[in-house]
Amino acid sequence: MLCSTGGWWVVTSFGEMSGTVAIEMQNNAYIHALDTGLFTLGAPHNEDEGPDPPEQFTAIKLSDSRLALKSGYGKYLGITSEGLVVGRSDAIGSREQWEPVFQNGNMALMAANSCFISYSEDGDIEAKNKTAGDGEMVKMRSCAEKEVKQKDDLVDEDRGNVKSCEVSYPVVHRKKFQSFQDRRLRVNEEDNSNLKRARTDGKFHEALLDRRSKMKADRYCK
Repeated sequence: MLCSTGGWWVVTSFGEMSGTVAIEMQNNAYIHALDTGLFTLGAPHNEDEGPDPPEQFTAIKLSDSRLALKSGYGKYLGITSEGLVVGRSDAIGSREQWEPVFQNGNMALMAANSCFISYSEDGDIEAKNKTAGDGEMVKMRSCAEKEVKQKDDLVDEDRGNVKSCEVSYPVVHRKKFQSFQDRRLRVNEEDNSNLKRARTDGKFHEALLDRRSKMKADRYCK
C-alpha cells in the first residue's frame, strides 16, 4: 500500500481499479466534477484529507485493460473531438473508455483518442498529448479495503503443537494410518522432542509414521 491519504491509497495495478476512486493530478489535488459536465482541478487538500464528493468517481472495468468512470452526477467521463474531457453521457460508448498505463512506478490515463489526460492552462481537464510527460502523470486512489491474505500451506492436522498433531494425524488419515484398540486412539507416549526437530527439517509426517510403527496396536504401520 502506497501513500495513504485520509484512507485513500494509491492504485498500482489495473486489478485494483474498482469501486470508488479519485484521480490525483498534483499533490493532494484531484480532478473535480462541475455541474456543467466539465472538469477542473480541485483545491489541494491537507495531508490527512481524502477527496471531496465531486472528486470521487465509480470505476467500472470493461476489459482486461479498459475501464469507464462515472461521476457523482451519474454521467460517464468521455472525450470530445477537441480533446476536452467531459461527463455528459448516460451510456458507455467508445469515447467513454479509458486505459490506465503503468510504467516505472508511474501511471498515466489514456483517453479514447490515444492521448493522455492533463490539466490545461485554461483550467480544464483535457487529453491532447500522445506522449506522457510529467504533466500527464496521475495517481488513482481508492478507498476500498484491501484484502491481505497470508499464504498458509499447512494442512489442518499440522497446526498446533506436536502433541496435538500426533493425535490429529491418524484421525484425519484414518483409512491409511489409523488404528484403534477398544475404540480408543493409542498415541506413543515416548519423548516427542524428535518430532519438533523433524517438523523444522520438513520430515514431520515421516517421523509421525515412524513413531506409530513402533506401537504394536497400529497394524498399518509396522
